[in-house]
Amino acid sequence: MLTLWGSRPRRDDRFCDGQPRRSFLQVGALGSLTLADILRAEGATNTPGSTSRKRHKAVINVLLPGGPPHQDMWDIKTDAPAEIRGEFKPIDTAVPGIQIGEVFPKIAARMDKFAIIRSIVGARGPHDLEQCTTGWPKEALAALGGRPSIGAAIAKMQGAVDRSVPPFVGLAAPTGHMPWSNPGIPGFLGPAYRPFRPDGPGMDNMKLNAELSLARLQDRRQLLSQMDHFRREIDQSGHMAAMDSFDSTALDILSSSRLMDALDVAKEDPRVRERYGDGKPYNYQYDGAPTANDHLLIARRLVEAGVRCVTLSFGRWDSHGKNFDLVRDHGGKLDQCLSALVDDLSERGMLDDVSVIAWGEFGRTPRINQNAGRDHWPQVSCAILAGGGMRTGQVIGSTNRLGEYAVNRPVEFQEVVATLYHNVGINIHHDRIVDPAGRPQELVQQPPLKELI
Repeated sequence: MLTLWGSRPRRDDRFCDGQPRRSFLQVGALGSLTLADILRAEGATNTPGSTSRKRHKAVINVLLPGGPPHQDMWDIKTDAPAEIRGEFKPIDTAVPGIQIGEVFPKIAARMDKFAIIRSIVGARGPHDLEQCTTGWPKEALAALGGRPSIGAAIAKMQGAVDRSVPPFVGLAAPTGHMPWSNPGIPGFLGPAYRPFRPDGPGMDNMKLNAELSLARLQDRRQLLSQMDHFRREIDQSGHMAAMDSFDSTALDILSSSRLMDALDVAKEDPRVRERYGDGKPYNYQYDGAPTANDHLLIARRLVEAGVRCVTLSFGRWDSHGKNFDLVRDHGGKLDQCLSALVDDLSERGMLDDVSVIAWGEFGRTPRINQNAGRDHWPQVSCAILAGGGMRTGQVIGSTNRLGEYAVNRPVEFQEVVATLYHNVGINIHHDRIVDPAGRPQELVQQPPLKELI
């Protein structure tokens, strides 16, 4: 008989050997029901499992859910009539000839470290962020589960930097409108390549109980191995074999404080935390994400710990009303934390290794509506990028005088995503991922932006 040592159970909640069902699941869930479902096959064959920090390439994907207004941020239309131009004035930046919106003075002062795209085209219009996380519309390969997101693809192709740290983490806070808290789907790669969610059920199992020592945890590793051997004999689907690395990695995470430490901003220098700010109060949130400035700090800490891709949602930019009040609030907070992130990465010698992008699912109407808002405008949108060894200090593309459509260098979502893949060392022209039908699939079908690489 196999015995699991733990706290004394209630009589009505025991297995036949006296072990409580709840105590068993607290460990068993780590291997097969929660955390480990997210951590499949994390490069057991290509990562040595060292706990020392390795230099690696990474992506921080800052989603601006709801559709940020391009003409109030990076593409101010001074020559447009008042009903289109709006309330904001352009300000000069550190790069001569480039102007951006007045609510971004910190970014303006660091414009040499940023690149702006004013002419992103191809948005579909729905309130999901699939094109910002995968480069593809939501319906692409839907029958197979969809296209994998950037983080899932990187996790599959490059594995983990450290066995105790998941390669893909989603900091997207829960939202009333669920698509806005989607940090990126695993698509046809399956649930093993979902992002680890610190606010999800896996976090409940991240800490060891007081009565569970590391020695006993290792004993339970042996127990799980014995149980899985038995279960493998009756599982003909192949799923059980895949779960071996789930268990291994989940237990590695449990026995290391590396991930938990990275998530704990209280351990950061107070001066650094003050530089980022916390984004409070969370105004105009409604059914969207909070303006959690400290999530950008956590993203840097996670990358430093070994995460390859961090996705987060910042604010709710669906400004059908009070557009200018919202941009003053959200924009000012984004200005603070995004500039702090770039400074922080630069000071730590990480900026060339970490690609940072902030963007949303579409732009907003040139004409201001009767509620002082702007409505959905998929015809053109924008993005701001930094780091990753990219050629910054430039603006790519332009729109017409009213900000209605791209007139110079229209940029596809896939070109941006291809650039992010290029920056982490993935060759999108040659590297493929095999789908469940055995067919090699391209990550994207557009090349990286030649202006940036």
